[in-house]
Amino acid sequence: MARPLVAIVGRPNVGKSTFFNKITGKRISIVEDTPGVTRDRIYADVEWQNRKFTVIDTGGIDPRSDDVLLSQMRRQAEIAMDTADVICFFTDGRDGLTDDDREVANLLRKTKKPLLLVVNKLDHINLNDNMYEFYELGLGDPIAISAINMLGLGDLLEEICKQLPPPDEDEMEEEDHVLQLAVVGRPNVGKSSLTNRLLGQERTMVSDIAGTTRDAIDTRFTASNGTEYNIIDTAGIRRKSQIEDESLERYSVLRSIAAIRRCDVALLLIDAQDGVTEQDTKIAGLIREEGKAVVVVVNKWDAIEKETGTLESYRKKVLDDLNFMSYAPVLFISAMTGQRSHTVLDMVDQVWAQASKRVPTGVLNDVLADATSALQPPMTGGRRLKIYYLTQQSVCPPTFILFVNDEKLMHFAYERYLENYFRKTFDFTGTPIRFILREKKKEN
Repeated sequence: MARPLVAIVGRPNVGKSTFFNKITGKRISIVEDTPGVTRDRIYADVEWQNRKFTVIDTGGIDPRSDDVLLSQMRRQAEIAMDTADVICFFTDGRDGLTDDDREVANLLRKTKKPLLLVVNKLDHINLNDNMYEFYELGLGDPIAISAINMLGLGDLLEEICKQLPPPDEDEMEEEDHVLQLAVVGRPNVGKSSLTNRLLGQERTMVSDIAGTTRDAIDTRFTASNGTEYNIIDTAGIRRKSQIEDESLERYSVLRSIAAIRRCDVALLLIDAQDGVTEQDTKIAGLIREEGKAVVVVVNKWDAIEKETGTLESYRKKVLDDLNFMSYAPVLFISAMTGQRSHTVLDMVDQVWAQASKRVPTGVLNDVLADATSALQPPMTGGRRLKIYYLTQQSVCPPTFILFVNDEKLMHFAYERYLENYFRKTFDFTGTPIRFILREKKKEN
């Protein structure tokens, strides 16, 4: 299920990071009475009244500054606003309404996103009257809080939840499901070319200039086999050598996380001429952490000189470099020429079927018995791990609960053995699988 994004924006030093730290329960953002301390977006997951969403803390917007750093912070905040589902505009109740607040308000009006006007630092009754001058902005009723004293935070969180998009349905009819397909990778690996090829039409290209890219509008289409897809396009994570401000890379990671969380299947594009880079590995790690099905697509294969065995040796090298994702299928295509591009959606359908597969409990336990007979569970300190039975808890990714005598006796190597045995039996190509251990005392 995709989590909505809530951006905290405003001019510098109005208490955005203090609020962020209070509601996330952690001191994640650096808090200091110096404008410009939060230079990039920091994000964290929040749950309030059974709604889960991701909060983005941004650097302050200083509309009038020509300083390079402040200008970059302003750009980062603008990008975060473009990504967000809800925007919280923070102001300072002690300072009162400023010209910079008015400038930021003018910027926010252009976003056409749900907007909450927050007046912070109203921690004394004598300051309450300061709130009323913010009505001048014409952004609705101001919400008075004191982040540092945790006053009014519940009211603000309740208003945020009201503005969030409706929650995804936990159960969706299979025939009504539109398969969400995220195209992720570094810049210039051919994401837009592949998107155009899958859509069968040209579309607006996304700029590769750091800090200027915007989320592309999701594009829905129906393939020749009748399956409906929604392509989620993303800007790429750039190499550090190409980044003047590290915050740009962090924002790219945020964009990728947002797209990956929303998707059913991720297409991880790799440039055949570069091979698997550090940035590719980072994106692959995000896909695995989110438990998403994946297809590794090696693009620009037409640019590689080939001889007998080139493809298979390259495939082995890719999976060696992504050794934590050895279950991923690897395709070799040229999005520009169309070479093998027709295989992409077929493979997407295959890995989606594996990610959403349910296995009957009886069959699972028969296979578990075979696996434990072929290789006994390990012994630690004179005690042997006992696995009584297992059940499948959920899909996407397939998740299994193992009932054992003692969780501490499960060795990583044996858990890997069970995973490999299950994959050999049930396939699960393209999807991670997860085991959850539960202790159960065996009855006499």
